[in-house]
Amino acid sequence: MTERFDCHYCKESLFGKKYILREDSPYCVKCYENLYSNTCEECKKPIGADCKDLSYKERHWHETCFHCFQCKNSLVDKPFAAKEEHLLCTECYSNEYSSKCNECKKTIMPGTRKMEYKGNSWHETCFICYRCQQPIGTKSFIPKDNQNFCVPCYEKQFAMQCVQCKKAITTGGVTYREQPWHKECFVCTGCKTQLSGQRFTSRDEFAYCLNCFCNLYAKKCAGCTNPISGLGGTKYISFEERQWHNDCFNCKKCSLSLVGRGFLTERDDILCPECGKDI
Repeated sequence: MTERFDCHYCKESLFGKKYILREDSPYCVKCYENLYSNTCEECKKPIGADCKDLSYKERHWHETCFHCFQCKNSLVDKPFAAKEEHLLCTECYSNEYSSKCNECKKTIMPGTRKMEYKGNSWHETCFICYRCQQPIGTKSFIPKDNQNFCVPCYEKQFAMQCVQCKKAITTGGVTYREQPWHKECFVCTGCKTQLSGQRFTSRDEFAYCLNCFCNLYAKKCAGCTNPISGLGGTKYISFEERQWHNDCFNCKKCSLSLVGRGFLTERDDILCPECGKDI
């Protein structure tokens, strides 16, 4: 007696019929397709056993349904991209979503090296110096009037030269007596401290920080012997070639402030009328 060879699901005989093995169990074509066939994403029909099943991220298509969402060209054996669950050929994807070169206005294809600056993109070969027309690449550059310049070209065409070191000023800088300086070159004549951002004064056209100016040129207070700068509204008293800070102009004996009051002198001392009445 011949052994039976039946469909694992419907139990109908498979002798003389096409069948499909799944996990070592035979199925007739109809049962297999009903139980295990994937549904095509495009046409929503089952992908039969006699059809090629193309899959991408757990989604399935008939071979004839696997095409670009926009141009409908087949994507079989071709590179493609996915956007919002739709499959696109590289050309349609680039035209729709890829950056456009700010110079030549053509699409920058995926995988192509590009340069970006302030929201604009360029092909690497299109990102060039406006003056010398050479590719800038990853080198430093300076933008001006919607054009990009390599540093040497910018310095030749636009940059001012520092009065002190004679080199180009590309960023920042200080103007003093209508002349340009690098911040690091604009220093105190005495101590060489940078003067940018702090109070300073000048003498004989040379700039000094306040400390150096006071130590070199300011008169000394007859009371505390510290310099009287006279800068920034500092108030002082002057009498017979001597000067005092307002706060130091006091009676030698009782320390009463003599600012705006009458006073007497005894040698180098100043006295209020009360303390000086016995002189």
